[in-house]
Amino acid sequence: MSKQDSLWFKSLRWLQNKLVHTIVVPHEPFKDLNLDPDKPLAYVMKTESLSDIAALSEITADLGLPSPYEPLEVGGESTPRVVCLEGAKPLMGKRESNHFFLNSFMGLLKIHKERPELDIQLVPVSLYWGRTPGKEDDTMKAAVLERENPTWLRKCLMILFLGRHNFVQFSNAVSLRYMADEHGTDKRIAQKLARVARVHFSRQRKVMTGPVLPKRQALFHALINSETLKKAIQEEATSKKITEVEARAKAMEYLDEIAADYSDSLVRIAERFLTWLWNKLYKGINIKGAEEVRQLHHDGHEIIYVPCHRSHMDYLLLSYILYYQGMVPPHIAAGINLNFWPAGPMFRRGGAFFIRRSFRGNKLYTAVFREYLDQLFTKGYSVEYFTEGGRSRTGRLLAPKTGMLAMTLNSVLRGMKRPVTLVPVYLGYDHVMEVATYHKELSGKKKKKESVWQVFGALRKLGNFGQGYVNFGKPITLHTFLNEQKPDWKEEIANEPEQKPKWLTPMVNTLANQVMTNINDAAAVSSVTLTSLVLLASEQNALERAQLEKQLDLYLKLLKDLPYTSYTSVVEGDGKSLVQQGLELKKIKLDSDPLGDIISIDDSIAVAMTYYRNNIIHLMVIPSLVASCLTQHEHISRAEIIDIINDFYPLLQAELFMGVEDTGELVGQILDLFIAQGLITEDDGFSIVETEVNQLLLLAGTVGETLQRYAIIFNLLAVCPKMERSELERDSHKLAQRLGALHGITAPEFYDKKLYGALSVKLKELGYLSDNGNQGDVQRIRERANGLLRSSVRQTIVDSVTAEHKD
Repeated sequence: MSKQDSLWFKSLRWLQNKLVHTIVVPHEPFKDLNLDPDKPLAYVMKTESLSDIAALSEITADLGLPSPYEPLEVGGESTPRVVCLEGAKPLMGKRESNHFFLNSFMGLLKIHKERPELDIQLVPVSLYWGRTPGKEDDTMKAAVLERENPTWLRKCLMILFLGRHNFVQFSNAVSLRYMADEHGTDKRIAQKLARVARVHFSRQRKVMTGPVLPKRQALFHALINSETLKKAIQEEATSKKITEVEARAKAMEYLDEIAADYSDSLVRIAERFLTWLWNKLYKGINIKGAEEVRQLHHDGHEIIYVPCHRSHMDYLLLSYILYYQGMVPPHIAAGINLNFWPAGPMFRRGGAFFIRRSFRGNKLYTAVFREYLDQLFTKGYSVEYFTEGGRSRTGRLLAPKTGMLAMTLNSVLRGMKRPVTLVPVYLGYDHVMEVATYHKELSGKKKKKESVWQVFGALRKLGNFGQGYVNFGKPITLHTFLNEQKPDWKEEIANEPEQKPKWLTPMVNTLANQVMTNINDAAAVSSVTLTSLVLLASEQNALERAQLEKQLDLYLKLLKDLPYTSYTSVVEGDGKSLVQQGLELKKIKLDSDPLGDIISIDDSIAVAMTYYRNNIIHLMVIPSLVASCLTQHEHISRAEIIDIINDFYPLLQAELFMGVEDTGELVGQILDLFIAQGLITEDDGFSIVETEVNQLLLLAGTVGETLQRYAIIFNLLAVCPKMERSELERDSHKLAQRLGALHGITAPEFYDKKLYGALSVKLKELGYLSDNGNQGDVQRIRERANGLLRSSVRQTIVDSVTAEHKD
């Protein structure tokens, strides 16, 4: 009888199983790590440990993986399924020699030499009993619960106190066939494999637990005594005519106001609360792209998460997801408005550091904040900040605030060696709790100050809000970005280290727009966002159920056959299942009559539903514009459609942060799909199949309000070619309000002054706002915009512009 089958061993495993709760990273190893179920598999672990192997055995069956207790049978030979790099650490004395395990490596390589068709997958497995990074000089705690190399006695204590926080992490498999073919099968290769595995486990531990945390006061004194802050304190004393002691005290106050006070104990408690909260709020949280981010951590990158900002839940959701994906929750830049009791102290211990909304002109505060941020980067803590500066009230991305990005780029320019990588994150929800409040604010109601009563009020309203979505977008490594934008930046900075480069501000603006584009590239299409997109394009926000389901099937076909980017995710299912999900979430309602079912959006939430539509409108705006061209122009050619879209695309790109590389190619693919779906035919130009005209009209409706805004702007520019930016913004906004009142437009972004401001900036950049602006282009785009509108809307715009500027 083998050791694991003995009564004693089974009793220990039973007891351990009662004490342990294991979280698997990644949650679906076969899917996320591309493991091949048809190939034999062996596990590599850092240290021989009965408890580790027992914990692993408890989860392998559910994951479809072989048990670590099952021997690996290859060609009639039996070998252990688990290979360890080192023996167990005894209570006293030296660790056992690793010769036995090195021989195991050599044995596996030898089998490959003898059997050319064989390919064993070697899967590294790391176990973490708790994830405490430890603190500087934290000797007592380390003595009791040493994590990395515990004796069996310490391991017993770890299981007892930290067993509910056990993480098992699987890593990408190593092909032993590749190793044998490329490097051979001798002892030297086995030793090399063991060395590589040791480095891998060391890096994995840092990814999972994060760097050692400094004592807060020790950190403050180190920062205050840095050359940068010494100089800033002297300048503060001189300019404010105070003593250096007073200036130093003020700097310490700023540090105390700003700095986080991360506590792994609080994070463990918060994890349990958040698990309850998410289960209460959502049926599931969908995650895409975490493996790429985990690899960046493993490769030693300094990671800065830059998510979109929909809700106060964003702070909690991203940290929670990262924790469960085997990464350390980041230090989060939070607005000082959130530093109220009891939330502020809790956020601070959860990793939040607080930033004032504005500190322009306060040189000491700026210096303190920059030095603190530099310290976070230098010590290797991941950081999170919201480039929008605040929560979006319309569901669209806001124009980016560049302050934090500029500070980050400055840290790189000052000589940071480690690669610094921005990770854009798309956060989406089937229900955003603050949406009703957003629309009150947009209608002129004053924003309420955050308080503990708001927290209790929100908790009282908890319900099941459908799904949540966390998609990680394409990372931006800043050293690479700098090299692409300014190849000689290192030499220029070295020659003039104190001089701010002239190219820095425009480069930061370019970076900010790229971040926002990459966030939108990772959008998540859900039943709520897609259904709202269709229904809000209909005349009464209502459709026959069959028509709605058919339209949803068309949109799903477009999104899946012509994916916006590889980072975008699209809900599974068909139109029928999406309608059912919307009904269950009470986002749409069902009415029936003798002729069939009608699905609609209730008037009371129609404005709120524009928020969800706006989350993904950029994904469908070009197909919608193509449909608009087809429905408004008979026998239009491919070339004409591409020309029209190329005229509007720069404006769409400016307001929707789109990153389509080749609009002509995309338009061609959309038209080919329409032909394949039987919506249009192509002969001498395009003709719409009569029975399918409603599908194209509905699709065209999505871009309708956007085209109306462009028609307002270009009709104004055509009548007043020398109009200033401020005047264009003011008159556009005024005419939009009139148009909305006459034609029932309720979408909040239609009246958003900031949106017209962003468009006017782009118009100036394109040369339409200047004394010698190209009137030929303006007239052409005006005619094209007018030609894509309903005649009643077009006439309102033309008459209003004429009346406004008749002199």
